[in-house]
Amino acid sequence: MAIDKSKVALGFVVAGVLTLTYGILSAIIGPAVMKYQVEKNTIIDPKNDLSYTMWKDIPVPFFMSVYFFHVLNPQEILNGEKPMVEQRGPYVYRKQCQKKNITFHPNSTVSYREYRTYFFEPSMSVGNESDVITIPNMLVLGASVMLEDLPYALRLLISATFKSFNEGPFLTKTVRELMWGYDSKLVEFLNRYLPGMLPSSGKFGLFAEFNNSNTGLFTIHTGRDDIRNVHKVDSWNGLTELSYWRTPQCNMINGTAGQMWPPFMTKESTLPFYSPDACRSLELVYQRPGEMNGIPLYRYVAPKTMFANGTDYAPNEGFCPCRQSGLLNVSSCRHNSPVFISHPHFFNADPVLLDYVLGLHPTEEEHGLFIDIHPLTGVPLNVSIRLQLNLYMKRVSGITETGKISEVVMPMLWFEEKGYIDGPILTTFHTNLVILPAVMEYMQYIFIALGLVTTVVAILVYYKVKRSSSRSATSAVFENSWRKTCEEGTLPRENTSISTGEQTPLLKSRNTDVHPKKDPSCIVF
Repeated sequence: MAIDKSKVALGFVVAGVLTLTYGILSAIIGPAVMKYQVEKNTIIDPKNDLSYTMWKDIPVPFFMSVYFFHVLNPQEILNGEKPMVEQRGPYVYRKQCQKKNITFHPNSTVSYREYRTYFFEPSMSVGNESDVITIPNMLVLGASVMLEDLPYALRLLISATFKSFNEGPFLTKTVRELMWGYDSKLVEFLNRYLPGMLPSSGKFGLFAEFNNSNTGLFTIHTGRDDIRNVHKVDSWNGLTELSYWRTPQCNMINGTAGQMWPPFMTKESTLPFYSPDACRSLELVYQRPGEMNGIPLYRYVAPKTMFANGTDYAPNEGFCPCRQSGLLNVSSCRHNSPVFISHPHFFNADPVLLDYVLGLHPTEEEHGLFIDIHPLTGVPLNVSIRLQLNLYMKRVSGITETGKISEVVMPMLWFEEKGYIDGPILTTFHTNLVILPAVMEYMQYIFIALGLVTTVVAILVYYKVKRSSSRSATSAVFENSWRKTCEEGTLPRENTSISTGEQTPLLKSRNTDVHPKKDPSCIVF
């Protein structure tokens, strides 16, 4: 059975057009499908197994590294000399976070409390919790600044109280005691007769209120009604704004809870989040693009204006009373204790702060904070939050424990909370958000190219077959006509006289034959 080549070619033309159409539609619809899938899987919903589990129980290792500033010259400081410090650490703690009391609400929000627990990791630490460190005594030097406006007689009484409880201006304790608390008769006395003056009623420690505690009652948007609001804070402890600061702008609770952000981020996007520990909202800005194990990311960092004072950056006026730029006064949310937050080693701060303390060496690589975000989903890939705790100290007349201390913002410690996606989570992330989209994109171009090539080649073949068929048909008609003419003997003679229509005598004699011979040109082989 003969194959009709024109029909086969026409079939390939149709197939090519369909393939081309599919490729073009995939290129047009593909991004929309990807966007839909991202939105579907970003919404906070128990049905979204992977994303909900990542939100509820952070599945990646998270660590807090603590560096103490060991005071090398406590006696000289009391005589008015510059403090000299030596960084000790890191003392590393594994941080375990878990959300509990999760309640979904009809207005597309969800409430929860996140509990945090810390476990010491000796193998990752430089030193042990039994290491002895000397730092300023916040109970003495902090209280002295807080009470400096009291009558002189009362200040003398306070100084006598410090002496009776053997509390001096500097404290030498183990890392464990400084972190999680130590027994103090002065603390017991204050909690009994002046309840509420100290942040805790038990042992006094710099991180005592952090361990086995929660960050408050957060209510955030699930993104079901608007994906642009997913993870954004609706209220904290029932509040939609704070009361710590002096202006409405500074009291605003902005952004997310600091763990995830809305998807589809651009280089113009920022990372706003509310930090209960800093008592305010913070905002990071885009710095540069990058990659982590093949996954594209945007790096966001703290702008220099984050802890700038009101003089250098007017919107921060509400966080004052301020000192030099680079310091955040958190006394209003820390029982009025003269505590300041900054970047480690006064990075990005007024250089004069470095002149007051010896032993500090700020660098962006070691002391700048950053968050690496996957822009398509808003999921952090690598996080490093670095902050420093400082105590404002000075001489207070009547309180002899302060000696001749020069006015100084004294660094006590800095810590880094760090975590990054790794292991099976990273593999799943890479497969779903890098490999599959890339395969889809390449397949679109392959279908478009294959469709174009198939269509063009099939059209050329089709026209070639058609032309060949047309020539064959013309040749067959001509051959049949020629055969018929020869058989009828009506083939015209070459020597016919054109002008008169008469034949030559020679031809006349030939034409008298009864059975004329056929022209050799009529012989068909």
